[in-house]
Amino acid sequence: MWKYVKRYLLLAVIAGLFMMGEVLMDLVQPGIMSRIVDDGVLGMNRDGIGDLSLIWTLGLQMIGLVLFGGLCGSMNNVFVHLSGQNIGNEMRKDAFRRIMAFSFSQMDQFGAGTLVTRVTNDITQVQNFISQFVRGMVRCVFLTLGSITFMFMLNRAFGFIMLCAFPFIVGVLAFCLWKANPLFLRLQVQLDRLNSIMQEDVSGIRIIKACVRELYEKARFGKANDELIKTQLGVLVVFAFMNPAINALMYLAVAAICLSGFRQVSGGGATPGVIMAAITYTTQLLHGILMLVMLFQSISKGLASWKRVKEILDSRPELGNGSFAGSAELRGAVEFRNVSFRYPGSERLVLKNISLKIAPGETVAIMGATGCGKTSLANLIPRFYDAQSGAVLVDGVDVREYDLQALRSKTAVTLQRAELFSAPIGENIAWGRPEASQEKISQAAGIAQADGFISGQAQGYDTPVAERGMSLSDGQKQRLSIARAVIKPAEILIFDDSTSALDLQTEAKFYEALDHARQDATKIIIAQRIASVRRADRIVVLDKGAIAAAGSHEELLGSCAIYQDIYRSQMGEGDEDIAGTEAKFRTREHSRDDEPGAGGAFCRGGACRERRGSAQADCRLLCQREGYGACHAGGGGLRHPVRGVCSQYSEQGY
Repeated sequence: MWKYVKRYLLLAVIAGLFMMGEVLMDLVQPGIMSRIVDDGVLGMNRDGIGDLSLIWTLGLQMIGLVLFGGLCGSMNNVFVHLSGQNIGNEMRKDAFRRIMAFSFSQMDQFGAGTLVTRVTNDITQVQNFISQFVRGMVRCVFLTLGSITFMFMLNRAFGFIMLCAFPFIVGVLAFCLWKANPLFLRLQVQLDRLNSIMQEDVSGIRIIKACVRELYEKARFGKANDELIKTQLGVLVVFAFMNPAINALMYLAVAAICLSGFRQVSGGGATPGVIMAAITYTTQLLHGILMLVMLFQSISKGLASWKRVKEILDSRPELGNGSFAGSAELRGAVEFRNVSFRYPGSERLVLKNISLKIAPGETVAIMGATGCGKTSLANLIPRFYDAQSGAVLVDGVDVREYDLQALRSKTAVTLQRAELFSAPIGENIAWGRPEASQEKISQAAGIAQADGFISGQAQGYDTPVAERGMSLSDGQKQRLSIARAVIKPAEILIFDDSTSALDLQTEAKFYEALDHARQDATKIIIAQRIASVRRADRIVVLDKGAIAAAGSHEELLGSCAIYQDIYRSQMGEGDEDIAGTEAKFRTREHSRDDEPGAGGAFCRGGACRERRGSAQADCRLLCQREGYGACHAGGGGLRHPVRGVCSQYSEQGY
């Protein structure tokens, strides 16, 4: 904390000096009031004759001191806020910069809810602690010590009474703070929990309503809130005991002073003005102690919050930054060499001895069951995580040797869950390339098949996107995310199941446009649908973290049982139909019978000609299941020779 305080130490010192001036004015006034009472009102030095001129003179002095003290207090507030706000500002920016450098595993370790709480609430608590310490500690210390000192100067007996009461007051204060300190730390942890639940429920409100889980979430939030309130009440009970205890001790001291003063006045050892001044000093001391109580509450909260903020500030990025700037002869090559990977805190290997080479400009699809490691494999390329063993190479260089900014400028990643910002559509698309022109933005949107719905908006590309993209459908959000990746001049494009919300026809158009626009880019496609991956140069099938097979669609259909199972589940074909159907529709020349009523179908030059019977059903079935739309029949109907043209299917070269 000191490194932040010392940057604005001069402002804090100036604030402390002004506070000392204000306290000094407060300490001088009871002595002046004593003279006004004894000499001006009672005339004890003039045989009981009052002195009006002395009252005016001392009264004006008091007014002047009050005004000067008020000015010092105001200037103290100005410099306290300047120092406190600037310290909080620097601390918050450093914490945010540290979070931006976190790896994914560090983000998982802290959690989004606690990071938000620490950067907002905890730093505010630390900021308040520093501000109140600069103002309150100077005032409390000088007011307490000054009151006792001036009390001794006024009357030794009164000073001894206050000195005897002081240890009991400090003892009560220390006991209460000892009880309250652990509660403050627990309070912040429970506030984290409450914020996390709130964040989850707000972001997932649609699924909560869809699953009719409102009552469950209300109960979960209520339980967390009850625990928070219980701890908060525990803190309040401690301080509720402390304030009356300290007040009781102070009023006992006042009673002792009045009793001692009565005896001294009777014996001529004190005057009414002296007793009045002593009571005033006692009251000031009471205010100082009570302010110290509040200050220690702030200190307890501030230190508990600082401990949590310090965990962020002291965290070092797990991924060391290399020095390689990214200039290499290869552009877009990716290689995995015996890569094994597990997530931090887990003993289970997600990836096991993965070895795979992807050539520049190649399109590679990755398929497999849920949880087989597809996304984990892709996350190693831009170095979101580091492999436990083996090496990941981009353009022939180990990713650990890259400067992270240089490495990630080579890649563009689109996730299944589209993340959009509260900004216009055009700005969201240009997020990875802020200098992009409107023409480039429109071109990227066209490739992603998003230009149509964007142009239909009243404000076009200037249409604002609601928080987390809530104003858009899932398909629209995915297309904007795809456009954001496409516009980035990256050598490697990674699509992590990023077309799952698109219909098959839109998906087919997107991949066709992408192939034309970014022919030289290396494309890695993670998908669950056969229709999404069959265009790839190579398809890699993962099973339980290992590569089960790799090859083209036709090769895998003939040799890989896992791929056949996926195909069968999506295409609805039996084992005996897989090879036959594929062979028939992959063959460019089939036997032909033009006579009416003859069955059969053939594909020549991309045109799918239909006949009556099972062949017609086969053609239409394959087109529909592969996402190329229904065969549109032409001619005179099914009783005569007809030619059904599957336009989308023929574009794929069938």
